[in-house]
Amino acid sequence: MKNKKENTKSPNGEMSLTDHLREMRNRIIPVLIVLLVGIVLCFNWADELVALLTAMGEGYGYNFVYIAPQELLLVYFSISLLGGFILSLPLLCYEIYSFCSPGLTQKEKTFFLLAMIFGFVCFLIGVAFAYFITIPFMLRFLISFTNSTITATISIQEYVSFVLLIFVIFGVIFELPVISVLLTGLGLIKPDWLVKARKVMIVVIFILAAIITPPDIISQIMVALPIVVLYEISIGCSKFVYNLKKKSDEDSPVEEA
Repeated sequence: MKNKKENTKSPNGEMSLTDHLREMRNRIIPVLIVLLVGIVLCFNWADELVALLTAMGEGYGYNFVYIAPQELLLVYFSISLLGGFILSLPLLCYEIYSFCSPGLTQKEKTFFLLAMIFGFVCFLIGVAFAYFITIPFMLRFLISFTNSTITATISIQEYVSFVLLIFVIFGVIFELPVISVLLTGLGLIKPDWLVKARKVMIVVIFILAAIITPPDIISQIMVALPIVVLYEISIGCSKFVYNLKKKSDEDSPVEEA
């Protein structure tokens, strides 16, 4: 007699832990495939991508070299890995949303989906801000310390690592408004808390900027000021979501009655 496959769902439609793990595996596999394809594609264009990044430095008089046989290859791999991750990010966001959506209400689904879309957009805006404003300013300022006896010959790996780090930092920094909206919507923070913590957060922001930037005051200010501005924007977003949530909670008893 053949063994029938047991139904792992409960009578109310809930999935077992095994089913959740199986579904997670099925959603991770396509993301990994797209990630690998993106890495391969970006590796084929790695030379052009490196040339695009180095063009910023060359415009200010930087000369690039590699001082180890494998250094340039490692740079290509770093560029390809970051490019593949960016290409696979939309699918990753979609799979996360699809995995979480069965347990969410319609309002939560809409809120979660909009938060992920705006989070991705804000990350791209942060990278663009770093590419067009922050990095050129830093490169121009740092090259100003050279003189007739010292030539700026920079390791390509150090330069690309510096540029990619600034990209990631500003991409994450520009997520602050989205994070504040999510935490406020979940009831984990209130706008009043953000307002009260403003002075402390400004000090913390400048300390973090001093840690993650080169040891010069201009670079620290260039990183700290956008974070302070985004913190103020986050307060405004938090107030907006908090007021909507409060109004919705006040209207709920009336609708139920």
